[in-house]
Amino acid sequence: MSDKTLTHNEAAGLANPELAGFEVHGMTRSSFILRGALAAGAVYGTSAVTPFVAQALAATGSGDVEILNFALTLEYLEADFYTVKGKELSLSGQARAYATQFGQEESEHVTALTAAIKQLGGKPVKKPKFAFPANSEGSFLALASVLENTGVGAYNGAAPSIQSKQVLAAAGSIVQIEARHAAAIDLLIGKSPTPSEGFDIPLTKAQVLAKAGPLIKA
Repeated sequence: MSDKTLTHNEAAGLANPELAGFEVHGMTRSSFILRGALAAGAVYGTSAVTPFVAQALAATGSGDVEILNFALTLEYLEADFYTVKGKELSLSGQARAYATQFGQEESEHVTALTAAIKQLGGKPVKKPKFAFPANSEGSFLALASVLENTGVGAYNGAAPSIQSKQVLAAAGSIVQIEARHAAAIDLLIGKSPTPSEGFDIPLTKAQVLAKAGPLIKA
């Protein structure tokens, strides 16, 4: 599906409402999206963000290494969110337990994807720096829900482009864990753990950028 044929529900999902009330280092969300987009392009060595995301999620013209590097960046982000941001906040009870457990599992995903990229003869992308607009347990869990559900959609969106059956199987095993993370967090914050449509909708390149791009720093 191209970006020009998004359904009403998909178009509504391009924004990240959980970030709307935050300012990061004095920046509004709209200006931070721009900064995050430019930073994403710089991290991936491209002159613009569109080619960077297209390499990872386009239906044609992308190799498994590019797809895995995009997935690796998302796993870097999630691992840092739980292991770094989670430790900065005074999380309690189940929230703290999830941050510890999920941080370990996201770090394992980083290790696995890094190894897979090297086995394919590729070079793992460098870990970028991140900024997470969460300053309380509530905002941390809200952002966790966004990140985990975005991860599920990103893997589903990339799956049709994966050429190697082994890589596809590995991605499938990771996306199942991401989905379980998402369900656990959503239940904790009182959200439905399953989509109302009965199917997970793969995320387009624009949707992934809208949700994850603002968190990437130069």
